[in-house]
Amino acid sequence: MGGMMDGTRRQRRGDTRQRIQDEALELFAEHGYEKTSLREIAERLNVTKAAVYYHFRTKEEILVSIFEDFSHPIEELIAWGKRQRSSLETKQEILRRYGDMLASAAPFFRFMQDNGAAVKELRIGEMFRSRMHDLRDIIIDSEALLVDQVRCVSALFALHAGVFVLEELDGDPEVKHKAILKVATDLVVQAHGAQQVPSPSHSVAVPCSCERTVPVSG
Repeated sequence: MGGMMDGTRRQRRGDTRQRIQDEALELFAEHGYEKTSLREIAERLNVTKAAVYYHFRTKEEILVSIFEDFSHPIEELIAWGKRQRSSLETKQEILRRYGDMLASAAPFFRFMQDNGAAVKELRIGEMFRSRMHDLRDIIIDSEALLVDQVRCVSALFALHAGVFVLEELDGDPEVKHKAILKVATDLVVQAHGAQQVPSPSHSVAVPCSCERTVPVSG
């Protein structure tokens, strides 16, 4: 995953706006968002503050632009998910794609984790919550058992936790990424497999995990 991010950075080096984003994110991660200034970003790039100001008027503009670049694939995934039939296969594919996005954007999401108080007060905090709500609404079914709704939402949390928790563990990044995805997928599979046991003499509605209830004859 680190190699993926390094490759992306090399491709972005020729674009001043994107170089500003890259260096700003590094400084935000190193010193914290609130303690980083536009002057320090300019010095890291070896350009004038005016050169940075030409592209971004404030630190928040830089941060919002980084988030918007990373969130475009998430918005496309949300749009795709809304067009699909609610099924286990759809949810598994959403988890796989979203997991890949988190892995490629790990430095940004680690920054958000480490600067939670500052992010909460910025526009990207609400923007991020809105996208998470959209993913949540796709991956759960409001008619499912509550425990299964929790399992499905927890699958998303598992992907997020993996970005931060497994960073400190030894092991090949790709193997760790696959382990995170398996845990998340297992939660959704478990939710889809749970159901109430019908009475042998009555017709009942069985709440199938993350799917609509299905009439079953006793």
